[in-house]
Amino acid sequence: MVQESVSFKEIIGDALIDLAREDSRVLVFDADLVNASGLRKFAEKYPDRLIDCGIQEANMVGMAAAASEAGVIPFAHTFAAFAARKCVDQIFLAACYSKLDLKLIGSDPGVTAATNGGSHQGMEDMGILMGLNNITLLEPSDGILFRWMLREVKNTPGVFYIRTNRKEERKLYEGDTTFQLGKGNVLQDGRDVTIIASGIEVYEALDAAKLLEEKGISVRVVDMFCWRPVDKELVIRCAKETGAIVTAENHATSTGLGSAVANVVVNNCPVPMEFIGVTERFGEVGSIAFLQKKFNMDAQSIVKKVEIVIGRKGGRQA
Repeated sequence: MVQESVSFKEIIGDALIDLAREDSRVLVFDADLVNASGLRKFAEKYPDRLIDCGIQEANMVGMAAAASEAGVIPFAHTFAAFAARKCVDQIFLAACYSKLDLKLIGSDPGVTAATNGGSHQGMEDMGILMGLNNITLLEPSDGILFRWMLREVKNTPGVFYIRTNRKEERKLYEGDTTFQLGKGNVLQDGRDVTIIASGIEVYEALDAAKLLEEKGISVRVVDMFCWRPVDKELVIRCAKETGAIVTAENHATSTGLGSAVANVVVNNCPVPMEFIGVTERFGEVGSIAFLQKKFNMDAQSIVKKVEIVIGRKGGRQA
């Protein structure tokens, strides 16, 4: 895997320009974050196809969903903390319940909001939306995957929510990698335990796997970029083949990826599980690396959880 870095902020502007060039139906909405989101270049290229709704996130969602009735393919952006907390009723009623199109992008989820502080750190956005019908929830781990998501949701009718970092992350995938909605990707195989991760936690999972291999523990790492619907087939296979699972997410563990995976495991193939994520606390000011360590979301924390599940399944003791 190539370890280059890529800015998601740059990708969103370039990718939507490409989509707009190809399809005149693409219309972009933003909530007074054109510069922060990377959409300034889109506004300059297509000034009549970007609507800045101001700091009115809920109205923006209603407008975007309603526009789809006129044949528009609407992309709407705001910070992840606001996309769910401020807009859940509009997402439910104007988009999901009405069966209209909406491609909603929530940036800076969880600790990636960093120095914007606790009020802007959306630790619960995916959980808030997880219970809605007619919605697909996605989180890219690198720029190749993010570009694919934007094109895929543009070409697929329905309601989508993509939570994404705005900052640079390492490159995981090559440009010719194929993806499928509702399917996770196995990044490396292993026999003793599976780490199912998403977003920035994929990198921590891969780093943890290296540390664990030095201890003689064989680790399977899965990039579960689609939270809803979660890849049940892959989760069940991992549970059966490795006998233990640790989930890792930049999100509250009470309602997010870990909960979705646990629901599949409990109902199909119960195995020992542990969870990495934010537990019963609000965010705070700090760098991403500082907050990951403080909230026990770093590679070392994953190692500890893996050692616990290995012990619980009757293998090596933690």
